[in-house]
Amino acid sequence: MQTLPGFRDFFPDDCARRNYILDTWRAVARRYGFTEYDGPVVESLALYEKKSGGELVGQLFTVGAVADPGAAKGALRPEMTPTLARMVAARERDFKKPMKWFSVPSCFRHERQQRGRLREFYQLNVDILGEASPAADAELIAVLVDTLRAFALTERDFVVRLSSRTAWQQFFIQNAKRADGAALTAEDEYEFFQIVDKAERSSPEKTDAALAKFGLNAAQVLAFMRSKEPTAELAPILADLAARGLGAFVEVDYAIVRGLAYYTGVVFEVFDRAKTERALAGGGRYDGLLALMSDGKVNMPALGFGMGDVVLANMIADTPAAKAQLEAWLARERSCEVYVVIAKEELRPQALALVQELREAGHRVDFPLTSAKVGKQFQNAENLGARRAVVIGEEWPQMKVKTLATREEVLIARENLVSQLG
Repeated sequence: MQTLPGFRDFFPDDCARRNYILDTWRAVARRYGFTEYDGPVVESLALYEKKSGGELVGQLFTVGAVADPGAAKGALRPEMTPTLARMVAARERDFKKPMKWFSVPSCFRHERQQRGRLREFYQLNVDILGEASPAADAELIAVLVDTLRAFALTERDFVVRLSSRTAWQQFFIQNAKRADGAALTAEDEYEFFQIVDKAERSSPEKTDAALAKFGLNAAQVLAFMRSKEPTAELAPILADLAARGLGAFVEVDYAIVRGLAYYTGVVFEVFDRAKTERALAGGGRYDGLLALMSDGKVNMPALGFGMGDVVLANMIADTPAAKAQLEAWLARERSCEVYVVIAKEELRPQALALVQELREAGHRVDFPLTSAKVGKQFQNAENLGARRAVVIGEEWPQMKVKTLATREEVLIARENLVSQLG
């Protein structure tokens, strides 16, 4: 049997590549002073129905108990922000502000499969809560840029496209008029954002038809979208990033609006410069979400981004420097560093004691579980990618230590082996 469409098996090589991404995510987030958290894989369906907008709700995997059909329905988490908002709203007084949190959850969306999009994926989520200043936006974008740089990607490989929903809100208020004469509503604004979000991928005729109810047309929207002048909201963020030496990674691009309903201000997405992949990451401010989650009891500014592993893995594979760094990491993280060759089976008890001592010293060690010819044992060591083989045989209590890549051999006394292996 095969896995369900959109889900993955992780055989050892695949799992190692996944761990490279997850380990790197964690290392960079911690370097920036972020603390890891996690939440349940299953959340209340009502959480997403209320907080994430209609498009995401249509992609949920719902969960229900057959034995208790009347119980509240759940859903596999499609993203982490609603969970984070729920958790913070419940206990925000327990934490000093700003709160700098990150997580690396698996997420689930019932989407149409295509390159860069699966139904289960891992996602880095990095959030700052309790800070309204542009410095927080710049810090968030900086950790995003440095996360991608940690994979040997450069400003020639990717760009952060920075935008503002506030600017689009002002455009909508100043230019939109409902054809039926009714007052514009929050639902109208959200619908407008959805149209703008798809405008680059839709024909002008289709965009014109969608905008007609607001008295707008594609030409007006596209003209504003293609302006590059930073608003007063974006200028200090760009200045902050330039001061860090990261200005080359960021461009103002009002084509970015982000589709989810809870975004409120600065938003951004990251794309490869070659434009062959889907967005590598996306995020922005969601200042009103905590108040919504807590029915007004907690009102705190917040911002964050998510980065999925699927598109990132594609880009690493297609970028020579990033691929070379991955392969070097995999070589260093091989499952076996030292292989203990038991050339005399009667010395197996001594070999077992040595294996245990080496492992306790932090070495990754393997050995033959049953008696085998010496040649086969060396072949196993090569297959496992071991750097060195320690031969327990005629020379005992001395041992031959062979560097497998060069075939160089040295004779080391038993009591000196651990210290000399380093």
